[in-house]
Amino acid sequence: MEHTEIESLLSSLIENWEDEVVEFKQAQRNYDTGKIGKYFSALANEANLHEKEQGWLVFGVHNKTRNVNGSEYRNSPEQLNALKMQLAQGTDPSFTFRRIHELTPPEGRVLIFEIPSAPKGIPIAWNGHYYARAGESLTSLSLHKLEEIRTQTRESDWTAEIVKAAGTADLDETAVSTARNNYIRKYANRFSEEEILSWPLETFLDRAKLTRGGRITRACLLLIGRPEADHYLLPQPAQITWKLEDQQRAYEHFGPPFLLSTSALYQKIRNYQIRILPDDALFAMEVSKYDKRIILEALHNCIAHQDYRQNGRILVAEYADHLLIENRGTFFEGTPKDYIEGNRTPKQYRNTFLAQAMAELNMIDTMGYGIHEMYLAQAKRFFPMPDYNLDNPNEVHISIYGKVVDPAYTKLLMKHTNLSMEEILALDRVQKHLSIDDAIARRLRRSGFIEGRKPNLHVSAPIADVTAKKAEYIRTRAQDDEFYKKLICDYIDKFHQASRKDIDSLLWDKLSDALSEEEKQNKISNLLTNLRRAGTIQNKGSKKASEWVRAE
Repeated sequence: MEHTEIESLLSSLIENWEDEVVEFKQAQRNYDTGKIGKYFSALANEANLHEKEQGWLVFGVHNKTRNVNGSEYRNSPEQLNALKMQLAQGTDPSFTFRRIHELTPPEGRVLIFEIPSAPKGIPIAWNGHYYARAGESLTSLSLHKLEEIRTQTRESDWTAEIVKAAGTADLDETAVSTARNNYIRKYANRFSEEEILSWPLETFLDRAKLTRGGRITRACLLLIGRPEADHYLLPQPAQITWKLEDQQRAYEHFGPPFLLSTSALYQKIRNYQIRILPDDALFAMEVSKYDKRIILEALHNCIAHQDYRQNGRILVAEYADHLLIENRGTFFEGTPKDYIEGNRTPKQYRNTFLAQAMAELNMIDTMGYGIHEMYLAQAKRFFPMPDYNLDNPNEVHISIYGKVVDPAYTKLLMKHTNLSMEEILALDRVQKHLSIDDAIARRLRRSGFIEGRKPNLHVSAPIADVTAKKAEYIRTRAQDDEFYKKLICDYIDKFHQASRKDIDSLLWDKLSDALSEEEKQNKISNLLTNLRRAGTIQNKGSKKASEWVRAE
């Protein structure tokens, strides 16, 4: 913008004054970056809701008198560029000022921060929180406004849009052949193989719901497009990235055709055999570290449900004992828990056209059974259940385990093959030291599947395992509190007094190894408090230098 245009802009903003998309601040010297981030989130979201191209934050204007009073905030271009970087790091998705305009009228320097409107369907957060405006006041983005933004793209399906410049020459021949073979298997009871092979390419693509009226769609390019044709999808990177997070580091990007890329990515994952020795068995059972069906199901779910408008890639991070798979966009309908039992069918999809095409090619089902099948397959392999993480409102993370976490859990599943999914999920949470409902805890305890007291529950070791590892079993099994109290009293009776250090030394190795150091400290403190309140012992020292003796 020319200097005169910026002056005209400032005059216009002052004349119309503050509303949901304009904020004035004096900011004579410094101004808190966290507050700037909150205003950035609020003004970007409100600009979206009011169908404005941008919002404005102005420094150097008195917000009561409307007079220019000048601002010394970040006087150098380097400092202002650093602010843009800070905004990009704290916003989600990453956003920053479109431009920062600077004016130096006689009254003093004025900064005009031009804040781009939040993209359609994507609210802007600052440090994990969404902000909005109520008139001239800063406030949290209400659920109503949040849903209004998020539902903006539900009417339009990015994957269904036609790419006018693309043609069949932009399709990968191997992917097209694989797609046709998958279609043949899916509809073996409806069409003969010869008939499907006889269809012209344009007919097959339309029937497989990859094209619309013979015209190439984004879904078609994602699934069976040539790698060189990915420029039609820009700025969407159209990538699935595998990275190895171990002592050695490696990575590789996989682009279209995704119909073939997911299998190629699976081949990069280290998938050796793991030996599990069942109780009362002479030979170990060997299972692969990861099940190919589970990995492909997770990857295909990411492709089908990715929010492509956020222009992010799908990430697959391989750690020593698990895979972490991430894709952009909220979990679209319900929560993962709703689908674990296999009883819920989604009513809508973010990418309806893409999901239908993937179903035609046997990559996914559209009945909501995919998550159920993943959990069931892990249970049949006696491995920990997958974990979903939805803490980030714009991402979905799933962890798939490739290692036994608690041998007791694994052996319990091997011995009791008729456990319900509800019981398996609860046992899985226990082995991961997560809480479970009291009702299911009572049921598992009655069945002899768990031991201990909340929150320190653990899966019961099978009898054969206890016999083989008695010492280890006793170390992890908590004793009754009365046992520990008697040890404390016996020590004081013999030596007449005990410091906290003495009592820690006495009990530390006798407490369950399932407790952390902090939990052991708290346990001992609680035991001493209970004995004191019961009038059994008293502290003749100070709080920091305790001297416990028998109560008089």
